[in-house]
Amino acid sequence: MKGKSLLILSFIFSLYDASGLNLASKIPLKSIKSPDGDTIDCVDIYHQPAFDHPLLKNHTIFMRPSYIPILDGESKMFNFTTDSQEDSEQVTQPWQLNGECPDGTIPIIRTKKQNFLRASSIKSIPHQFSAHTQITDGAKHEHAVAYVRNEIFYGATATINAWKPQVQSRDEHSLAGIWITGGFYGLQANGIQAGWMVSPGLFRDSNARLFTYWTTDSYNSSGCYNLLCSGFVQVSKTLALGAAIHPTSTYHGSQYIITISMWKDQKTDAWWLAFGRHTHIGYWPASLFTTLAATATGIQWGGEVISRNKMGQHTTTQMGSGHFAEEGFRGASYFRDLRVLDSNNVVNPPDELGNAADSPNCYNVKVGHSKTWRDFFYYGGPGKNPKCP
Repeated sequence: MKGKSLLILSFIFSLYDASGLNLASKIPLKSIKSPDGDTIDCVDIYHQPAFDHPLLKNHTIFMRPSYIPILDGESKMFNFTTDSQEDSEQVTQPWQLNGECPDGTIPIIRTKKQNFLRASSIKSIPHQFSAHTQITDGAKHEHAVAYVRNEIFYGATATINAWKPQVQSRDEHSLAGIWITGGFYGLQANGIQAGWMVSPGLFRDSNARLFTYWTTDSYNSSGCYNLLCSGFVQVSKTLALGAAIHPTSTYHGSQYIITISMWKDQKTDAWWLAFGRHTHIGYWPASLFTTLAATATGIQWGGEVISRNKMGQHTTTQMGSGHFAEEGFRGASYFRDLRVLDSNNVVNPPDELGNAADSPNCYNVKVGHSKTWRDFFYYGGPGKNPKCP
């Protein structure tokens, strides 16, 4: 009888992954094998990980935002047409070539248990918090960013140049994204983030991947990437968080972009995430947050590298294209069309745009403004080089 009880307990525990999510209710209705080796599971939208969160047990899904932020007097997505200066195109996800998820489901990338464990130690921390955050494993977060802060914000957007930087070791990463934060370090700051990243430790390969991240305690222990914990509510059946993006830009060659928008919908009381012109990926319910429940106080756009400085030398992990900002278009990586959202749901250029680079001899940033790109900046770098030992 004792042996039988142990078998039953073993079976029950097997239905939970390393993050505590109940897998028994997430049996896919369809699975799609991606050309890059990933498996995408199409899971019933009402059985997604979000609803394992105690605050969302009785949550009603919002299938779309109640409004689209206003740009130039018209109701449209936070996006901009491609200007004549460049040949950029939006990226896609390879798994889409082999099928699509049925209506009423969302795509979830199949993740191994060890990835849940790795994810808890691989954090993405905005520039102003990184200097204060305890990093117990010797990791240093290095940034090249533009920012606005100490104001009231309801959202942000940018078009982000997509690359596939080289990452030196599995316990480092390189990413480009937008951080939206509420509160200040030491006061249980909240944050949401989205963009692309290369993280061999998290994803077990070197592909550039679409990602999100969120926290409620100053980037210490709460929150997670993508759908690796409960909280984020996905509504899109066409994009998989954590899945690879393709193609990516090449040095002095074709350039590719993603457009990311995040904004506070005051009617649904949620922070929405959109990709490109029309795809509303999903949202973070405001009930998850404290200092970010109503508005944000800071926004950052830019790149981040985790450096382990092994053997006393700076990492060779690249940021962006792996080239400095001075190389400009098709040489350096860039963010363009930086905008913020005000309380009237109007998209505006950022006031007093600041910029910062933690290690300018390793990775740097140069801001600018033009009629076609509006507020923009080039950024990036190779990491270790003669001026960055």
